[in-house]
Amino acid sequence: MTFETVATRPINGQKPGTSGLRKKTRIFMGEHYLENFIQAIFNAIGGADGKTFVVGGDGRYFNAVAIQTILKMAAANGAAEVIVGQNGHLSTPAASHLIRLNKTDGGIILSASHNPGGVDEDFGIKFNIANGGPAPEAVTAAMLDASETINSYRIAHQPDVDLGSIGSAKMGQMKITIVDPVSDYRALMETLFDFQAIRAMFAAGFTMRFDAMHAVTGPYAKAILEETLGAPQGTVVNSVPLEDFGGVHPDPNPIWAKTLMDLMMSGDAPDFGAASDGDGDRNMIVGRGQYVTPSDSLAVLLANAHLAPGYKDGVAGVARSMPTSAACDRVAERLGVECFETPTGWKFFGNLMDAGRVTICGEESAGTGSNHVREKDGLWAVLLWLNILAVRKISVAEILADHWAEYGRNYYSRHDYEAVPAVGANQLINHVIGQLADLPGKSFHGLTVTRADEFSYSDPIDGSQSSHQGLRIWFEGGGRVVLRLSGTGTEGATLRVYLEQYRVPGEDLRTDPAVVLYPLKQAIIQLTSMHHFIGRTDPDVVT
Repeated sequence: MTFETVATRPINGQKPGTSGLRKKTRIFMGEHYLENFIQAIFNAIGGADGKTFVVGGDGRYFNAVAIQTILKMAAANGAAEVIVGQNGHLSTPAASHLIRLNKTDGGIILSASHNPGGVDEDFGIKFNIANGGPAPEAVTAAMLDASETINSYRIAHQPDVDLGSIGSAKMGQMKITIVDPVSDYRALMETLFDFQAIRAMFAAGFTMRFDAMHAVTGPYAKAILEETLGAPQGTVVNSVPLEDFGGVHPDPNPIWAKTLMDLMMSGDAPDFGAASDGDGDRNMIVGRGQYVTPSDSLAVLLANAHLAPGYKDGVAGVARSMPTSAACDRVAERLGVECFETPTGWKFFGNLMDAGRVTICGEESAGTGSNHVREKDGLWAVLLWLNILAVRKISVAEILADHWAEYGRNYYSRHDYEAVPAVGANQLINHVIGQLADLPGKSFHGLTVTRADEFSYSDPIDGSQSSHQGLRIWFEGGGRVVLRLSGTGTEGATLRVYLEQYRVPGEDLRTDPAVVLYPLKQAIIQLTSMHHFIGRTDPDVVT
């Protein structure tokens, strides 16, 4: 086998975001683009020589080709071993588990998560460190620096490896181990949840629909829900991963999982519905006639986690991203455990989990998980819900009603303004920043601002600082609005507006969220001069 050092030069735009580098697939397919970024990863971590990595992805278009390139570059850079999921498939939480289980030096995960897939859609790559979690900001900054100074990359000239057969292969001196992507993950889930109780619930006639959205979670859900837990065949739909996700946007929310939502709101609804996204780290939970917001799901899981064997001794604490509702804060206070508010991005939870400060984490964007791995985990959330249902023996709607009666309700919604002009979106944010100091006491659409700020975070473990993480505006009467620009899109800018209104126990807690949140929506439209800056006031997606 021969190695080649290929001359190259920096390519603009290779700055990793909150979840790695995401671009249009054709950009990754361009000359030197993928190779530059992979070499930048190796350079940023002090080289690959003698190291072991996990590599896998969600199966989207270009996944298989990119993995072959990564293997050849790892070999040329002196890696000792690469562990790859069969056919190149690994859900993001399963990859995190393999990194931790095998004590590797990290992993390269190929996914654009919930973004659409296909030659004309999105692709992404991120590096996870040895704890199994996304690279922290110091590492991503080093990756960016390496991408901006790169002048060559190393690659092997070697035939492609057959990734379809489990076993071992060699590429020069580097060992390639191809593993069943599901087996180790399934074994981990059995240590956390009462599979016997869930199996008995299915045997007693409990019904469920899980929409895998033609994404990587399909094989995991089939193996665990149908084969291991005894759910009837057909419980998991759209279970075969496809390179373009069947032309469907693999984002588990009421908009993109509409078929599941329509079923769950119909007279033929099963007892429980769930969906997961492109790489398996997000989830949607819905009961018969009852959608569960991700913020409420986090709070319910925290309040009931002790019902699962893996959490029977309680939790150390909880962390949520800043835009996520404060519903879990009220549970943490009742439990007497710490509650942390972090910037958006799962990497901010890693230090807290490694230090033993938190057990469960969650984001409003449908990501929930625990310290069993260092990624959010869609199937984990589904299984914990099933465990809770098996023990409490009441419906999802009844669990939510009980929770709100005890803690009150944080009405919540996220409004996404997608592919808006980046200039206008940034002008809008800067316009609000310029008003922050003067907002308290002012009224908009009849609501008076009590305080406002730009969120910054000081990591309590390593002292690192993260600034400019979103704008927070509080109103009299328990309202809060958050504004931030998302880093997960690949076109223009995505402006996210998060609306939250708290109502105490004893009030009417069954009102339509759109009705409760309408005054906040109108207030923020007025406050931001939204139409002036982005040309519209209606969002593309409401979740």
